[in-house]
Amino acid sequence: MSEQTAATPSLHFGQVVIGPPGSGKTTYCRAMQEFLTRLGRNVVVVNMDPANEGLPYKCAVDISELVTLDDVMDALKLGPNGGLLYCMEYVEANMDWLENKLRQHHDSYFLFDCPGQVELYTHQNSVKNIFSLLGKLNFRLTSVHLVDSHYCADPAKFISVLCTSLSTMLHVELPHVNILSKMDLIEQYGKLAFNLDFYTEVMDLKYLLDHLAADPFFKKFRHLNEKLAEVIEDYSLVSFVSLNVQDKDSMMQVLRAVDKANGYCFGDLEERNLQTMMSAAVGADFQFDSTLGVQERYVETGETTVEDEIMELLNG
Repeated sequence: MSEQTAATPSLHFGQVVIGPPGSGKTTYCRAMQEFLTRLGRNVVVVNMDPANEGLPYKCAVDISELVTLDDVMDALKLGPNGGLLYCMEYVEANMDWLENKLRQHHDSYFLFDCPGQVELYTHQNSVKNIFSLLGKLNFRLTSVHLVDSHYCADPAKFISVLCTSLSTMLHVELPHVNILSKMDLIEQYGKLAFNLDFYTEVMDLKYLLDHLAADPFFKKFRHLNEKLAEVIEDYSLVSFVSLNVQDKDSMMQVLRAVDKANGYCFGDLEERNLQTMMSAAVGADFQFDSTLGVQERYVETGETTVEDEIMELLNG
């Protein structure tokens, strides 16, 4: 048995952190690096964004050593979007450079901090091809797609987020976990129309459409929104995990989802000892309210419920 194990090529597990600009990808990588280190994993962060400067985490592999956005824009007279597309095509064409850099950390868990341009994950193929090639090198990666949770407060934006998330899942072709990030800041954007579970589980969207139709601007687009909702529900792929990077329970919820997606939790003894390690390794730095505990505050309170009417009758 030991001889067979020794002959089996080693697997490399990790996360491909993607999402639109400002969704918290770099913050997530820094927090997850610290969190996993406390759990005993040897973590390597790979900066895949040629425009990322002033990184707040320890970066083991930096794509800027190969190509930078500023250099491409100056040399080829391209704008930021075109320049970023060229950069990722250049990385794809020089995969041997990336492979050699990653090989130096063969015993590590990888976090790939990716660029924020949405087109890279919905239309253009370079990023998809890069991670497909890594898959052939025994990398078992999960795509972690971050979306700012404040979009939940706007039904129109949330439908747009659902469409983008679905398109990304179909295009990138990796095990996929969608994340609603910055849950600790969601109160700043007002009350949600529905319970938080409605948004994370992407329940019956007709209720969201009814809420959207109350806006005169979107009323004339109801038929279009209905068709978009039908597409999302027919695929039945999109759901979200809520995340507050300052809350250890929230971080653990995300980590479990990722580990199940790429198979990490089935590959060693860590999962069996995880709860023990959690209590010992992760301590005072994560002392904020649980996201699930916060959820109860995100319910519309302006309307009288059936339960309220019954209590009034009993008290009357």
